[in-house]
Amino acid sequence: MTAMSRFVDIAEILDGGHDGERVAIRGWMYNKRSSGGIQFLMVRDGTGVMQCTLNRSSFDEETYNNVEKLPLESVVELEGVVKVDERAPNGRELSVNNVGGVIESQPDYPIIRKRHGVEFLLDNRHLYVRDPKLQSIFRLRAKFMEAARDWFREHGYTETQSPMFITAACEGGSTLFEVKYFDREGVYLSQSWQLYAEAMICSLGKIYTIAPSFRAEPSRTRRHLSEFWHLEVEEPWTDLDGIMKVGDELVTHIGHTLAREMPRELRMVGRDPEELLRLETPFPRITYDEAVEILQKDGVEMLWGDDFGWQQEGPLTRHFDLPFWVVGFPTGIKPFYHKPDPRRPEVTLSADLMAPEGYGEIIGGGQRIHDYDQLLERIHEDNLDPKDYSWYLDLRRWGTVPHSGFGLGIERVLMWMCKLDHIRDTIPFPRDLRRVFP
Repeated sequence: MTAMSRFVDIAEILDGGHDGERVAIRGWMYNKRSSGGIQFLMVRDGTGVMQCTLNRSSFDEETYNNVEKLPLESVVELEGVVKVDERAPNGRELSVNNVGGVIESQPDYPIIRKRHGVEFLLDNRHLYVRDPKLQSIFRLRAKFMEAARDWFREHGYTETQSPMFITAACEGGSTLFEVKYFDREGVYLSQSWQLYAEAMICSLGKIYTIAPSFRAEPSRTRRHLSEFWHLEVEEPWTDLDGIMKVGDELVTHIGHTLAREMPRELRMVGRDPEELLRLETPFPRITYDEAVEILQKDGVEMLWGDDFGWQQEGPLTRHFDLPFWVVGFPTGIKPFYHKPDPRRPEVTLSADLMAPEGYGEIIGGGQRIHDYDQLLERIHEDNLDPKDYSWYLDLRRWGTVPHSGFGLGIERVLMWMCKLDHIRDTIPFPRDLRRVFP
């Protein structure tokens, strides 16, 4: 064994940055096999996974045999020459001629190359997060948030935060998680930053946040989480059309960024990057009324005044190849703060952005009520206690302006952009109706 060259990231190699060069890598041995005096090791380093080959003729017998006996997830340092080979995964491999430090794992690693059940993989999520496909999803997730923050910075928004402990419901009391807060009752985990955001726009103007939200929905569908990450936006002097334009541009920017900067990861998870590059603004818009008509013609059970569930969103989105907005939901199915349409008070100035291919809602938002008396009336209509919203009502007394905002579910957008079957794979440790471990 000789001294190692400078260690490089596997991603640099897979991107063609070291073709024909001698380099060193280090990482975890994800998989291995032997054939005809050659060992094929799949090594993962946090930036990617690549094939490394060890030829028996290039090593002394002891070194070769010791590597061959290593259990999965052992840590290895390998040095060799990068070769372009279309037969290798991702088109490149490391032809190894030097083995450095080794940290031997214990045998019997529980996740082996066979089909495991969903519950087994969730029970072993702390190990399953090492899977190359999940690794790609989590790297795409990080790039997603980076791209969003880049867009907001370029367009003059300020990032701000709100409390996770709240006393007043934003999205409805039936989906609140109540928590013990010293000796006080009636404290809950936040569903959304929105009420606090409406206070902060009078301080900072255009704002956004990226933070966890909590919904106690007893749902066991492939697109629900109890704890999810919420990208939310609030803007003063902005109407419904204006905030929809923000949604169009933001989602398009994120999709284009993932496609241009992480095409290998997208292909790894099953999404053709060209499909995201075809996103164009503005996205199509249909009214709630038109959506009901489409579903009824399809034979889907849906009456005017009903809210969309998965049974309605799935069939509706299959009529579109791009994200599209559904505009003007009935007042009775939207929270009290949505502004009724002055031209048609039975509907609100609200809109949901739907992802195509059956994925459903990814953004919900609209224009807020900025008139004190109208907001107080809506609070009474929803049988809420005005005392719980006294500070929120104050915002309409001093400095009220028209304003709008929306909330984007990061996991739902990732699920669509990565073409995934279940939302649980968009987040390292999912929390849902049944699972809070590990």
